[in-house]
Amino acid sequence: MKDETQREEEGFLTGLIGDGRPLLALTGIALALSGAFALFLSATGAFLPHDVDFLGMSSQQLCALHECRIVHFMFHDRVAFGGVLIAIGTLYLWLAQFPMQHGEEWAWWVFAVSGVTGFASFLCYLSYGYLDTWHGAATLALLPLYLLGMWKSHAHLAKPCLGFRSSLCRGAPLEWRTRAGFGRLCLLLTGLGKIGAGSVIMLVGMTSVFVPQDLQYLGLQANELSAINPRLVPLIAHDRAGFGGGLLCCGLMVVLIVWRAPIGAALWQALLISGTVGFACAIGIHVSIGYTDWTHTGPAMLGAVIFATGIICTAPATRTAGRRLPG
Repeated sequence: MKDETQREEEGFLTGLIGDGRPLLALTGIALALSGAFALFLSATGAFLPHDVDFLGMSSQQLCALHECRIVHFMFHDRVAFGGVLIAIGTLYLWLAQFPMQHGEEWAWWVFAVSGVTGFASFLCYLSYGYLDTWHGAATLALLPLYLLGMWKSHAHLAKPCLGFRSSLCRGAPLEWRTRAGFGRLCLLLTGLGKIGAGSVIMLVGMTSVFVPQDLQYLGLQANELSAINPRLVPLIAHDRAGFGGGLLCCGLMVVLIVWRAPIGAALWQALLISGTVGFACAIGIHVSIGYTDWTHTGPAMLGAVIFATGIICTAPATRTAGRRLPG
């Protein structure tokens, strides 16, 4: 009777917010939808209105130059970024629905680390003087939902609270000689690779913008791009730094989750979806635009192989956990 009275007195918004998990799940859904929208725009070959205003050129006008390679190059970063957003959104949904439902503190800290990394990476865009107003508005709209969700959910964590240390406690022994243990090691390496790659890409986006393979694909130097349009390089830098920040955030999440949580069916499926979408977008777009320099795509392909190995080895986790590798 007391519970019924409390439910009747509960406010509409309070009921929707609940323990904060619905807001965190909504953040994940918003990120995944944003990633899907980025893929849709790239598939249609369209720039956003504020991109056109900033450049003073449409994608069609720019595509008429240099065999459309400039546009293709720009979209290759955007497609990869879209895949990363979907990957992060998928992991957010798993965190909110499963470990956070049981008040597991480590999951709250994964949200905290990813949120600080992801939202702070927006500042990277300013290094070349281009403020993406749409992205800025979306970030400002999403930030209060995320913060309120974090605040509400923290009150429902299991006690006692250990702080960030809770995310560093190993969830299961890392027995690499078992099939499941070796698979888990591969997934950890995948996450570490994403952290390294994301850090480098973000740094490149904030400094030189291009690596030698980029310029070889474009057939142009940075100063020649600036001669075509002085705002091209800042726009490309914005896309690159954003992708790097997203990849760094995703890598941190993968490492912390795989280190801390046992890989059950739900987590395995979430990792499968997030990793498959991320690698498919990053590698597939390079193939589709003809940017296939192996020194550039090789690390991503190696990462995909390691990820696939990890997924295959951890798939029947409950049945293979004790099975040792031959040798």
